[in-house]
Amino acid sequence: MKSFTINTVVRTVSGAGEALKLAEHCRYLGAESILLVTDPGLVALGLIEPVHQAIREAGIGVELYADVTEDPPESVVFAATEAARAANVEAVVAVGGGSSMDVAKLVAVLLAGSQPLQELYGVDQVRGGRLPLILVPTTAGTGSEVTPVSVITTGETTKAGVSSPVLLPDVAVLDADLTLGLPPHITAMTGVDAMVHAIEAYTSKRLKNPVSDNLACNALRLLATNIRTAVRDGQQRDARAAMLLGAMQAGQAFANAPVAAVHALAYPLGGHFHIPHGLSNSLVLPGVLRFNLPEACGAYAELADIVVRCAGGTRPVGSDEARAQALIDALVGLIDEIELPARLSLAGVSEDSLERLAEDAMLQQRLLINNPRDVVYEDALAIYRAAY
Repeated sequence: MKSFTINTVVRTVSGAGEALKLAEHCRYLGAESILLVTDPGLVALGLIEPVHQAIREAGIGVELYADVTEDPPESVVFAATEAARAANVEAVVAVGGGSSMDVAKLVAVLLAGSQPLQELYGVDQVRGGRLPLILVPTTAGTGSEVTPVSVITTGETTKAGVSSPVLLPDVAVLDADLTLGLPPHITAMTGVDAMVHAIEAYTSKRLKNPVSDNLACNALRLLATNIRTAVRDGQQRDARAAMLLGAMQAGQAFANAPVAAVHALAYPLGGHFHIPHGLSNSLVLPGVLRFNLPEACGAYAELADIVVRCAGGTRPVGSDEARAQALIDALVGLIDEIELPARLSLAGVSEDSLERLAEDAMLQQRLLINNPRDVVYEDALAIYRAAY
């Protein structure tokens, strides 16, 4: 057995209503004042006020920053950091989706250190520590609450990532009540996002290991079993809790066995066309899986046993090639069943942009080096064209 290392969150708390007990976790970390990071949509839905009030009533000082946008630019990170400095907070808490959690991670680092944001981009570039950090997801998708990665928009069409174990939070809190009533299309997109995390972790060329494999497989079981129910019935708490746990375990898997070409090809779609990240992954997923078949056939065959059976189908039989194809067919069927657009053209992507998208995908070498099959520009362009 090859040597491997697993990094993950020290403390994970799961249960209905746990978000209302955040003050306990703040005091566990020795913090009496916090920056609470979220987005205006969650504020408008009324999800944040009960959490905000419970923290205040427990005597913890709260500075609320609720201006996080989707695909947050550097300016949001700077604004949140300045708000936190002005309030002299002792910890950072995010309640929200991946964007809010990504911002919170970087704010916690910037408050504690002297490095400018530009020096943090890349792998293991963070020198020093961060403020105490608590992350509370409100969607079952990104797994950002247990990953050492933050992705920020750096230009009109470009993104950059910070990857460092320093970004792993002190506490991750899973509260399915925060996900009840999430709209079907958001549930669908974020759910597929989590499934992609598990699939890519299981086939990661560089750092795949027995622990990440177990996490990825269990995540896929939970996600494939419950995604249809969660999309169909937003108030089904058991399905929501299972999706949240599955997304977290998928996050733990890819935090240690990194994602690859699906994400590399998805990022330019978000940068150029502002397509939500989960949908971007969904749009290129079948094409990347087909491209990877020569190198990942056996692994895909193993995953087919999970995905097909958990969806209520009969366990695939036959050759590895046949079972791997059954996985692809099952995922294509799922995308159709949960009513996500299946073609780039249906998601507003212009045909004349495909070459530029392929050029930008090739800039994602941090991700492409993890892919089971080497990807060059011509390959990326062919995948985009087939998905169009």
